[in-house]
Amino acid sequence: MKRKTFSIKIGEREPNTVFLPYVFPEVQPLKAISFGTRVVECEVKTDYLSESVITIGADIAHELKLPFSADIHVFLQDAAIIIGPLIGIFTAGFTESNLRPIGERSLFFANLLTAIAASKAYLFVFGSHQINWKEGTITGYFYNEKRWVQHDVPFPNVVYDRLPNRKTENHRAIARVKTRLQNEYLIPWFNPGFFNKWDIYQCLQHDPQVSLYLPETHLFSGFERVELLLSKYGHVYLKPINGSLGNSIYQVLYSFEYNEYYCRYRDESGNKLRKYRSLEYLINHLLSHLDLSTFIVQQGISLMRVNGNPVDFRIHTNKDHTGEWQVSAIAAKIAGQGSMTTHVNNGGDVKTIEEIFPDTAERNKITARLAEATLLLSRRIDEKIEGYIGEIGFDIGLDKDGSVWLFEANSKPGRSIFDYPKLKESDRLTKELFLEYALHLTEKALFTPEELFQ
Repeated sequence: MKRKTFSIKIGEREPNTVFLPYVFPEVQPLKAISFGTRVVECEVKTDYLSESVITIGADIAHELKLPFSADIHVFLQDAAIIIGPLIGIFTAGFTESNLRPIGERSLFFANLLTAIAASKAYLFVFGSHQINWKEGTITGYFYNEKRWVQHDVPFPNVVYDRLPNRKTENHRAIARVKTRLQNEYLIPWFNPGFFNKWDIYQCLQHDPQVSLYLPETHLFSGFERVELLLSKYGHVYLKPINGSLGNSIYQVLYSFEYNEYYCRYRDESGNKLRKYRSLEYLINHLLSHLDLSTFIVQQGISLMRVNGNPVDFRIHTNKDHTGEWQVSAIAAKIAGQGSMTTHVNNGGDVKTIEEIFPDTAERNKITARLAEATLLLSRRIDEKIEGYIGEIGFDIGLDKDGSVWLFEANSKPGRSIFDYPKLKESDRLTKELFLEYALHLTEKALFTPEELFQ
């Protein structure tokens, strides 16, 4: 039986029996029910008065660790009814607060858990400290009726990785949890790891279909390389390999007319522009506090402009219920006055693609070009990076000639663009596709595990 959706009800009449609606497919005798990684033997009967509700006896529900009644998906495997999926969202940074148990990110997770309630799944948030390995349970946070509640549930069918930063991800205890759930319990874990700018460049640079989207990029190795790129392109960017949110990015420009060097950057007091008589002095004076061995030097691109300000694009791609990549969001990011990046935290502004390309023909042409590039990049990155990747956030530029350039790919893309009211539909779509891919991995783990675990 392909998955179908039913309502789950916890019943008291026969506490050790599961009642299936009369429309349930006639299959071999069913002897067990499964929720997450837990399987409970039970008696199964037909409820001739119901066509959409599965009633689970209270004792069975207790043993399954079923937290509450809900609308869910149902699968059949061998002689077992499988309900769910049970999806765990793994993160860190928990607090003692009942109102904001994940600190400032509590609202993000609440929105994620409730925006897709109609898609029929049990979703919860958990951290490494909430796992009871001996009992095979997790004390997870659910968001029900506008408040956070905790329930003990079995280990989930799928885990979605939303760790907040690289430092947390590299913590030994976090790494052990990921390894154990994947290897010992064969639980698919998607979006593991943060992308590294240099790794992404290296894995794409020799692919003729996507290398044309890559600005020339090198690991920082000294003044000579920067001078060479400046002579070719007029300006370059120095970026930390593992940076995010536009932090610690420096734009270096060279004036052939005046033989002077300029640097744009942002510090705690705002956007800055400094002039220097030599590149060596610029780097030694301005960047001496940085470990430049962890930086890349990247070709500067003369971006298209809106009202005189540079613009680039944040494009989200997600896998759907078949595991295929889809474009789920396109937003334009316009740089703030005096800023060399378009990040919102640097004063950038977010617009829809309709707002900056009001002409339908031009908009359709550019949208198709951006979608073609990001879908191809998604597939190539997916092929070359280890693990199950379900979403990618791209920072993409268009130069004055309309050519597409990849600036960055993010495995855990930020969602600040969705604060813009006109992108609410895209926000909803990205969340729906996240759940679709989780369902896809659940089905793979149940019916064709050899395709996931080799």
